[in-house]
Amino acid sequence: MVKVKVGICGFARSQDIIFTNLRLLEVQTTFYRPMKKSTAEKWRMRAPKDFEFTVKAWQLITHEPTSPTYRKAKLKIAENEVDKYGFFRSTDKVFEAWGVTNEIRKALDAEIVVFQCPASFKESEENINNMRDFFRSINNRGDIKLVWEQRGDWSKNTIGKICVELDLIHCVDPFAGDPVTQTNFAYFRLHGSPPGKRMYRYTYTEENLKKLYEKCMNMNFSEVYVLFNNDTMYEDALRFMKKKASGESLPKG
Repeated sequence: MVKVKVGICGFARSQDIIFTNLRLLEVQTTFYRPMKKSTAEKWRMRAPKDFEFTVKAWQLITHEPTSPTYRKAKLKIAENEVDKYGFFRSTDKVFEAWGVTNEIRKALDAEIVVFQCPASFKESEENINNMRDFFRSINNRGDIKLVWEQRGDWSKNTIGKICVELDLIHCVDPFAGDPVTQTNFAYFRLHGSPPGKRMYRYTYTEENLKKLYEKCMNMNFSEVYVLFNNDTMYEDALRFMKKKASGESLPKG
């Protein structure tokens, strides 16, 4: 039996509403500008015991200072230090950013960290070596799952090799493709972007949700995390949970 856990990316509603109606949330604040550890501890205390947080790694690890997400977070980097951030570079700044991310993860009792890379992070020897150095330097992982969402141009063969070598989970939008990692666990982030649709600004149709449920049931995973990350993420998550509860699916064929 496949275990499917449904959640959303960020607090699209108040904490009370989220904690009452969902059991999974991917924290987005940690990507832009991490909150204080004490704030994360308060969230953990307020949430039900069976509520799960996952954490999106701070963009200082994955994105360069030229990214518009730095401006959105109002992060100002000195010109003489721009080459010390992003793309998993082996610098003190990147490893400090991981330390902050991991501290928040511990405070939230989260077991999954998501590393979302920009489209500009493309397949190259330098970027691959950066990933190797970074992930090999993370000690005492324990049972933490490290999830990698690649958006640049990478071959499936390379993605598969890197994920096996570095013990990473390949994250995808299931309407855009399938994960290449052959594990019992899948992590889906749904950006509201079925083919031909605008990213984020899309509400999933009943047919979309049926196909999503069928995919979760038929991809040989024992556990699938489904995280909605579109403008109507909260509503779509609740609708998908109803489909899951009823066991509704499309006919095989």
